[in-house]
Amino acid sequence: MNYYAAPVRDLRFVLEEMLAHRSLALPGFEEATPDLVEAVLEEAAKLAGDVWGPLNSTGDRQGAKRHTDGSVTTPEGFAAAYQAYVEGGWNGIGVSEELGGQNLPEVVASAVQEMLHGANMALGLCPMLTAGAIEALAHHGSDALKATYLPKLVEGSWTGTMNLTEPQAGSDLSKVRTKAVPEGDHYRISGQKIYITWGEHDAAENIIHLVLARKPDAPEGNKGISLFLVPKFLVNDDGSLGERNDVTCASIEHKLGIHGSPTCTLSFGENGGAVGYLVGEEGRGLNHMFTMMNEARHKVGIQGIGVAERACQHALAYANDRTQGRSPKQRGGSECTISDHFDVRRMLLSMRARTDALRALALYCAGQLDIARRAESDAERQAAQACADVLIPIVKSFSTDQAVDIASMGVQVHGGMGYVEETGAAQLLRDARIAPIYEGTNGI
Repeated sequence: MNYYAAPVRDLRFVLEEMLAHRSLALPGFEEATPDLVEAVLEEAAKLAGDVWGPLNSTGDRQGAKRHTDGSVTTPEGFAAAYQAYVEGGWNGIGVSEELGGQNLPEVVASAVQEMLHGANMALGLCPMLTAGAIEALAHHGSDALKATYLPKLVEGSWTGTMNLTEPQAGSDLSKVRTKAVPEGDHYRISGQKIYITWGEHDAAENIIHLVLARKPDAPEGNKGISLFLVPKFLVNDDGSLGERNDVTCASIEHKLGIHGSPTCTLSFGENGGAVGYLVGEEGRGLNHMFTMMNEARHKVGIQGIGVAERACQHALAYANDRTQGRSPKQRGGSECTISDHFDVRRMLLSMRARTDALRALALYCAGQLDIARRAESDAERQAAQACADVLIPIVKSFSTDQAVDIASMGVQVHGGMGYVEETGAAQLLRDARIAPIYEGTNGI
């Protein structure tokens, strides 16, 4: 009953029939044929359904665990499942060939992301944050930082995080207090960041933290914030890993959902200051970080769609199995499954219709991102970017709000069995509930 089948047919319908594979006609995607896209979706479905999906419920029960030395272990099977993802080349699927990626359109990468989040939202958060780090570094990092960090991030052997929030600085990032003191060609970073998704774990060799901080002489407010790259392990000149940087996991949160995803409090600089490197221009940290956040916001919307899809499958399977009452199709009807009852059908159809509509919106938005990056004319690129800028917050907020409601309706379909943990319906609701909150709360 808790099995997840990636919705390849539905994804292909949107890509082929609704969007007519327009992204494949853009410059730079000449080798991305419809047949290749179909093969990619089929292989991603195997990874999602056979490798990631079975770990969803066990990961929820086990959760991530922090040890006394500050290290964190992920649930059993998570590290191996992530390595299977890396070895398959999935981490760079939507990254340009120049940066070492697979050079497929964003709309295809987004379809794959939906499958992975539907299979295992907690595990899917790890590469989602890495994708945002790649985007920020590719746009704003120096050539030296790109050369040192991008290949491993694109490959997936190193993962990325986004460090914005502090105890006094949540949605209002002008209150950030983390300090960055210049020292030669780098900075010494000190302070505390909270709610850092996959901030410490055992699934990758190195973790690259992108951190908002202030120089000592920086002005108050948003204009005084800069962006810094702080690796868990320093990197030697030959590219090998060096000594451990001065960043530690002080604690992990005990959350309502996504138990398999370690949500960390990170302490920087408890022993002299963590080594960090400026990304982009001083005082423009928020601007640079929003490059990462826009990428993450679109993917959080897709995350919600993935969970909604799994809730649809889960509810339908239960409704087709649970026998209760007599068929309403005729007077004195025979015993039937609850999927024959009109109110249950209403819920199932509502869940499915909304999930399909959300998918179409998110993939249309991804297609606009492809046009904004690849179209030949400036006017076409600018128009597509303007469209994407409007749609990304809608995809994020509407999809995640709906995902919570769809998962809740899935619990209702299960009746009392939905309220107990053994069916898995409750986990989907618990997992989905964070999506309207992080990467910018929906009300803002």
